[in-house]
Amino acid sequence: MPLDALFLTALRGELSAQLTGCRVDKVQQPSRDTLVLHLRAPGAQAKLLLSASPNHPRLHLTQSALENPAQPPMFCMLLRKHLTGGRLLEIMQPPMERLVQLRFACTGELGESSEKTLVLELMGRNSNLILLGEDGRIIDCMRRVDLEMSEQRQVLPGLFYRLPPGQGKHNAMQTDADTLRALLAAVTGQKALCDWLLETFGGISPLVCRELAFRLTGSVDTDISLFDETARAELAQQLYDLLRAVQSVPPQPVLILQDGAPKDFSCLPIWQYGALRECRVLPSFSELLDGFYADRDRAERIRSKTQALRKTLTTLHSRALRKLQAQRTELKKTKDREHLRRLGDIVTANLHAIARGQAFVDATDFYDPEMKTVRIALDPAISPQQNAARFYKSYQKAKTAERVLTEQIAAGEQEAAYLASVLDALSRAESERDVQEIRTELLAGRYLREQRGKKQQKLPPSRPMEFLSSDGYTILVGRNNVQNDQLTLKTAAKTDYWLHTQKIPGSHVIILCGGTTPPDETFTEAAMLAAQYSQASGGQNIPVDCTQARIVKKPNGAKPGMVVYDRYRTLFVTPDPTRIEQLRVR
Repeated sequence: MPLDALFLTALRGELSAQLTGCRVDKVQQPSRDTLVLHLRAPGAQAKLLLSASPNHPRLHLTQSALENPAQPPMFCMLLRKHLTGGRLLEIMQPPMERLVQLRFACTGELGESSEKTLVLELMGRNSNLILLGEDGRIIDCMRRVDLEMSEQRQVLPGLFYRLPPGQGKHNAMQTDADTLRALLAAVTGQKALCDWLLETFGGISPLVCRELAFRLTGSVDTDISLFDETARAELAQQLYDLLRAVQSVPPQPVLILQDGAPKDFSCLPIWQYGALRECRVLPSFSELLDGFYADRDRAERIRSKTQALRKTLTTLHSRALRKLQAQRTELKKTKDREHLRRLGDIVTANLHAIARGQAFVDATDFYDPEMKTVRIALDPAISPQQNAARFYKSYQKAKTAERVLTEQIAAGEQEAAYLASVLDALSRAESERDVQEIRTELLAGRYLREQRGKKQQKLPPSRPMEFLSSDGYTILVGRNNVQNDQLTLKTAAKTDYWLHTQKIPGSHVIILCGGTTPPDETFTEAAMLAAQYSQASGGQNIPVDCTQARIVKKPNGAKPGMVVYDRYRTLFVTPDPTRIEQLRVR
């Protein structure tokens, strides 16, 4: 994503105007890579998010409510000690560098005044947050870099802070026309203009390089080798004029959407996509980044926390499916058991004609309408009577196996369906609380073992997701199987309506209707929610069963979330995520 130096310059300007002079009220570190500074000024307050994530490094104001870990990390405690109460003096950025420095006026424990600087380096996997003292020495950092990790630059407490080494590239906004002409004239062989821009100038993202090439030549992949000396000189002058124009126009927070979904962003209008993508100008850069990264960050954070749990569940589910397949194969074999009984009858009827030690007997099959002769294999080591008994025993064994396997398959199908439902709930977990509740459910079902010596963080129970239909009806959606049971069997009144995807793992959905019958639009929206919060999310024409809660029953001994119902109607819906988000009660 193009949070390059150009975008960062525009963002820094916006944040400086809003935050300079604010005091640090509180410091949070909700995850390993993310810091949140609660800033306060007379009559105003804001939350500044600083992320040193290898995938999405950034800073911006945020409206998201981020959960804190049970124990704050040491780096968070250090920042609370040094920055709480400090006043933000300025936000600085070296020219065309992906780096910002937040300078604070702080007061020590003994009342002495000092300055501290918080440095955010936004450099992919090398991103870092570093706290500096007034003398420029490193107090501590989020990621320590020693000599073994980097011979070129160490980042350790006590060392003087040095800027990251440069890449030897030019600053596009400070390069004059003559230098541009010389640089373009020196290009040999085939080279796309956008690639040359990316290799020559620092702090500019590939998106902006393609945009500059498109505005200059009408194509994003124009080859420089097609230009002669005169044309290259003209191209250099055009590039110089374009860069000055970009510099003089106020930056805009532009969100780029494809099929309605956010795909990219920029600080200048993007023309290269034409009508293929929508460019939407948002009110602020912080609002752009907060909305763009909120869902991605939450999904990434939850995915990392649930990786081991998901692997365990996937293994258990796959094992249950393999066991079911083997049992179904065995059950299919038992269907031919009548043949064994008939062979036993034929051997019994011909005992007088069979001598001990025979390997087979040819006898008339009196079960065949044509009375054909059948050859029956015998065990020479046992008597004719024992051979007949063996066929009857195999028949009885197959008969018993059919009954036992039928029961085992029914139980196995429930087991596989339950594990699939837990996997589905885990894929939709939105917070650590959701994950903990799923883990607690699995511990209760003995799918997981309690880890000795490891205390689980106790979080208050989560509430079901709440939505308000366009007709004013409250719709509740369960987050996991235990909550599904609570919603369906305890929360819902008998006349409330219950919805669930047909034969597909998903959330239980309840329409709280207070004894009335909701309009069709409410049923449609509730069915969309059932489809969206299910394994079929993203599909089309998804079948959703709807019935009153009084019809839904939980069989004795059934696993969490497993219910039965016999009278219902089925709605077919295609979820609309935008519409669903509009119905959500925050």
